[in-house]
Amino acid sequence: MHDSQQATSDVGINTQESGFYRGFNRTIAILPKLFIGALILWVATSPSNAGKVLLAAQNWSTNNFGGWYIWVTAFYTIVCLTLGLWPRTARVRLGKPEDRPEFSFFTWLSMMFGAGIGIGMLTYSTAEPIFHFASNPDTIQGLSTGLDADNVRNAYKWAMLHYGFTPWACYGVVGISLGYLSYNRGLPLTMRSALQPLFGRAMSGPLGHLVDIVAILATIVGLSVTIGYGVSQLASGIFNISAAAWLVDEAGKPTLTAQLMGLMVIVTASCLSAMSGLQRGIKWLSNINMGLSVFLIAFFILFGATFFAFKAFFYAIWDYLIAMPEMSFTVWQNDGTSTGAALQKWQGGWSIFYWAWWIAFAPFVGLFLARVSKGRTIREYVLGAMIIPSLICLVWFTFIGATAIDLELSGIAKGAIVNADISAQLFATINLILSPKLAVALSLVIVVLLLTFLVTSADSGILIINTLASGGNQNHKSPKHVIIWGIIFSCLIGVLLAAGGMDALRSVMIIGALPFSIVMALMALSLMKALLTKD
Repeated sequence: MHDSQQATSDVGINTQESGFYRGFNRTIAILPKLFIGALILWVATSPSNAGKVLLAAQNWSTNNFGGWYIWVTAFYTIVCLTLGLWPRTARVRLGKPEDRPEFSFFTWLSMMFGAGIGIGMLTYSTAEPIFHFASNPDTIQGLSTGLDADNVRNAYKWAMLHYGFTPWACYGVVGISLGYLSYNRGLPLTMRSALQPLFGRAMSGPLGHLVDIVAILATIVGLSVTIGYGVSQLASGIFNISAAAWLVDEAGKPTLTAQLMGLMVIVTASCLSAMSGLQRGIKWLSNINMGLSVFLIAFFILFGATFFAFKAFFYAIWDYLIAMPEMSFTVWQNDGTSTGAALQKWQGGWSIFYWAWWIAFAPFVGLFLARVSKGRTIREYVLGAMIIPSLICLVWFTFIGATAIDLELSGIAKGAIVNADISAQLFATINLILSPKLAVALSLVIVVLLLTFLVTSADSGILIINTLASGGNQNHKSPKHVIIWGIIFSCLIGVLLAAGGMDALRSVMIIGALPFSIVMALMALSLMKALLTKD
């Protein structure tokens, strides 16, 4: 007898009793490795052709399913906000009535923010407002002027669309579903359990395996893009500190060598942290990166464009909430006009890319948040995992991004920030407001913060993949399997960066997120059914 079955309620998952895959379901553990291995081999042996094929596939996916991404993410947002506001569901505790949270609110918030969006803040806290300050749907339609004062509020409105309620709702659909069905209904903490209210015992067989495999593949591609952006910014940060010419090319973009070296450092540290588990490595790193984040924000509050940032903060909240319904549901099509083509291109490059990214990130972040949210009510979850993180993102955008915008508006920057590579825009900003020595010192803080965010995200992702492959076993952190996934991540990110840089990584993610977006829509329906029919 080689298999045992974790029979929990209506969901049973076969796991190996002995051998290399002891404690894992072989189908779920092996098939994603074979699929990703084949992708790595194809890209490595034919990088030029692979880059072209992936870009063509991305364009096909965006053109045919762009509307789906826009509407389905709006649906996730409505579901989560409704559950958090409606008294009948808001009071439901993720766990037994006597269960209380395992982590303090600060640690809980730190772990959520670090795993969910921390790296994105370091890259996009400057880049997002600056890019939209230059161009957004309002400038395309002639309603405001790029790089002009009349476009500042529009820039923040569109930035908050991508970092406000919607991404956290993507995580919330998964996190609330898994938390409720695992802790309240006794199902395994794995993706298939979220569909049990809809499909019953069918989740114990091949259909359930398929759901978990799709979740693992989405996690791999979403995390790969995140780490790819992170190692690029890491290279730019070290260049800002050391001025070593080999780190960036003539255009100011990080070199492939620098990215690959950064990748090896991150994955090695992530494997060590993942093997130490949730209570030690990840909790410790999460508290460090939250502390450093507070320091960085405090610095910009004291030395940045403070008054300008405060105005942008409050205007952004108002503008975002007023425009959110229209922004969330509008799908632009190429109607044959230059404006229509530009709007469709903008939406494909920004909103659809982001929705695919958050959806691809949702399996691992959602499951991770479910793991650390036991004992909290759905109202607490929506407040602490949707509303507060959205405000934290806005703080980053206004106090860091507004400083960059103010430098451009005043003429001090003279295009140095706008024209910098996305990985270097934050460092270009601090170079303009600090003396060279202080800029190097703050760059060092940012590099350390970036390292902690990267390691937190990567090690959390590896732990979640092993949780899915082991039938929901939260304590399965076999060193050999952690190392194997670390190697797989390194190879995948490395060959894609070599084949087409971040464009290749983006292409794989937008394609890979599509199947899981369907799973998440079913999760939302399943969760509502479970909550409405609960005892």
